[in-house]
Amino acid sequence: MKSRSAATRIRHMLMSTALIGAFAVSAAPAFADVVKIGLLAPITGPAAADGQEFQRGVQMAIDEANAAGGVAGNTFELVVGDVKDQSAGNVTSAVERLLGDPGVQFMLTGYASLTNFEIDNMAEAEMPYMLAATSQQTRDIIAPHPDKYMCCWSLTPSFDAYNTDVTLFVEKLAADGKITLPSKKVAIISSDNAYSKTISEGMKKTFKQKGWTITVDEIVPFGEVTDWRSILAKVRENVPDVVINTDYLPGNSASFLNQFLEQPTKSLVFLQYAPSVPEFVELTGKKSNGVIYNLLGGALTTPKNPRADEVAAKFKAKYGVESGTYGVGLYEMTNVYFDAVKKVGGASDHAAIMKALSETDKQVAEGRLKFDPATHLATQGDDYIPITFFQIWDGQRTLISPEKYATGAFKLQPWMQ
Repeated sequence: MKSRSAATRIRHMLMSTALIGAFAVSAAPAFADVVKIGLLAPITGPAAADGQEFQRGVQMAIDEANAAGGVAGNTFELVVGDVKDQSAGNVTSAVERLLGDPGVQFMLTGYASLTNFEIDNMAEAEMPYMLAATSQQTRDIIAPHPDKYMCCWSLTPSFDAYNTDVTLFVEKLAADGKITLPSKKVAIISSDNAYSKTISEGMKKTFKQKGWTITVDEIVPFGEVTDWRSILAKVRENVPDVVINTDYLPGNSASFLNQFLEQPTKSLVFLQYAPSVPEFVELTGKKSNGVIYNLLGGALTTPKNPRADEVAAKFKAKYGVESGTYGVGLYEMTNVYFDAVKKVGGASDHAAIMKALSETDKQVAEGRLKFDPATHLATQGDDYIPITFFQIWDGQRTLISPEKYATGAFKLQPWMQ
């Protein structure tokens, strides 16, 4: 028999104690139908804007389910583990606290550790778990032994498209006559974290394979960065056709754009993920006009997928603000779990819940969600979860690629005119 972690033993002991207490006090009201959902989120720290979205998305799904009478005889309650700065110590502390709560039957996150080491904790504890974000790390953990990790499933597909499709996107703009690439030079700036570095390293490899010259290759320490001027000076010394920054923190990305525009070069600017967070536009205002970013697992906001607008509208009506990637995403992940609970007929049989999660095939805000059994990642592609490119104008995000779903066309960035 496979050995169980200390966290699992603690959970079973606490559950046994709870059952004994329930029999001893027969007159007490029964709360067996209340299922706790554990959320790992950066509620404090530099990524707190995302953490708040995680929490709001899950809570919205729970509120809807409870208002409808619950699922399979269960109502639901959210408990949050704050991963703070996403350091190993803080993530471990949050994971252990939630796994030690006998009421928690399911856990999820947008991202927690970035390296996703907590997947092993979930496997040992036999805890159903859904996550998103750093799918390269998810695949690296799960793909060698997918049967060992039936616990864990990712809303985000493979990051391979992040590594390749910016190059393809830029070269297609040039082929269509929308921009010129006189030098085929690119400046790539990254942050020293697993998400940003994985993407930037993949981009560098693809650009080189396509015959581009990398004029700036810089990595900044992970955390708050308020001064980008020394790096931008290097960008201006040898003006590239494209400037890329893969730092995902909206405050950092906003500072980068604001300082770039102090002396802009006629370069196409691409910023990874951060512009999708509402905070980015709040920090940049009209300076964000023209900015391009892409998403894997972001809401597919197109008339061909009305689910995305439906969820976004509910989020804004409930909270009074627009949702970024994760408010909508965590809402959908919670509902995938509810589907599994309904299919199984309850929440306590974790093995059955895991199997039900693995069989998911439904239209969600991000596209058609169907998991790859070899990696446990969402299937990527235009007919499943596509990579989507957006451009910001007047605070609005327009889907400009892929053409199959586009709601608008690329417009030349103001500083390139």
